[in-house]
Amino acid sequence: MLAHMRASRVERETAGPGQESVWDYPRPPRLERTAAHITVDLGGRRIADTTSAWRVLETSHPPVYYLPLGDIAAEVLERSEQRSYCEWKGEAEYWSVRVGARVEVDAAWSYRHPLPGFEPMADHVAFYCGRMDRATVDGEAALPQPGGFYGGWVTSAVAGPFKGVPGSWGW
Repeated sequence: MLAHMRASRVERETAGPGQESVWDYPRPPRLERTAAHITVDLGGRRIADTTSAWRVLETSHPPVYYLPLGDIAAEVLERSEQRSYCEWKGEAEYWSVRVGARVEVDAAWSYRHPLPGFEPMADHVAFYCGRMDRATVDGEAALPQPGGFYGGWVTSAVAGPFKGVPGSWGW
């Protein structure tokens, strides 16, 4: 499924009907509203459900979905001490996600004070879909972006290859 890759060149997969190629996404990334129906389940419970998400689109990455806090069960999010920095979006704060006895440490993140151009993401949270029981986009279960570090959601709507596969660090 993944295209042949060399250090200096990446061979894109051909986008099929109704697909977007992640290689057509911009760098720096673009923030755009989506009306897609996004859900997140953990511990046998629906913890997030929205049609008011934002998505971040960046070259070689599947979309990252940011859900409004008001559409996430408030009691499941616990602020963490973990932080990271994105040159485009600013300082990310992490959240552990708890449902009953189940805790997924640092399984979500947000930008309390995003950098210019990303201000609408304030009060929105992104989840690592691979750390949840199920995360969907318009009813389709999403797969995690390869590699574990990045938080994109892979669905049939996007063609790669995706950053995070072995050998992609320099993309």
